[in-house]
Amino acid sequence: MNELQNKVAIITGAGSGIGRAAALLFAQQGAKVVVSDIQEEHGKAVVGEIEKAGGTALFVRADSGKPEDHQALVAQTLDKWGALHIAVNNAGIGGPLAPLAEYPLDGWQKVIDINLSGVFWGMRYQIPAMKEGGSIVNIASILGQAGTKFSPAYVAAKHGVVGLTKAAALEVAEKGIRINSVGPGYIKTPLLEVLDEATLQALVGMHPIGRLGTSEEVAELILWLASDRSSFVTGSYYPIDGGYLAQ
Repeated sequence: MNELQNKVAIITGAGSGIGRAAALLFAQQGAKVVVSDIQEEHGKAVVGEIEKAGGTALFVRADSGKPEDHQALVAQTLDKWGALHIAVNNAGIGGPLAPLAEYPLDGWQKVIDINLSGVFWGMRYQIPAMKEGGSIVNIASILGQAGTKFSPAYVAAKHGVVGLTKAAALEVAEKGIRINSVGPGYIKTPLLEVLDEATLQALVGMHPIGRLGTSEEVAELILWLASDRSSFVTGSYYPIDGGYLAQ
């Protein structure tokens, strides 16, 4: 079943993790995928995977912390395929870990630029390019609903993504464009590779389901929100967290 046949989709941060999984799944479902990432080698590798499997993809290097890169990303998409139906604003970083009163100012700014402003800038250029039936999925986090110590920038940014998604969804609902956010729990992605085994096991223990999630599981939820199967869903926040927020 090709749920996204003839659809054009932009996915930021698509060189690894959740973005990569979504790109591969979207292509499998018939979409033309614009793989965007700041890491050119990783992004081009994902395009290669898609093309090897018989799909269609284009790599566009973009820094999600720069508004001009978002503008260029949408412009190149329209130049290549003449339309934009789906956007997944996924690019993000973890940022420094430190108490708020000692948090590095440059670290705060970088996290906000990429994780929050990057979603704003993405939608700012994506929305005008979309016609009725378009869908935008913003990747937030369980930390868009809950807090944690020593990550004030990340928590603030992800809370902001949830609120920004609701505000934007209300603005464009009458135009037939839907905007939703997803809140992954701790997922086995490169963001967690810097942690030691004891810390990883502690994270596992926070999830009642007894394990971390996978990028492929999150991609399935993103696909549903991007597809016509979720045609009456907008302005919503969907956790995918192994029970984390139910506690």
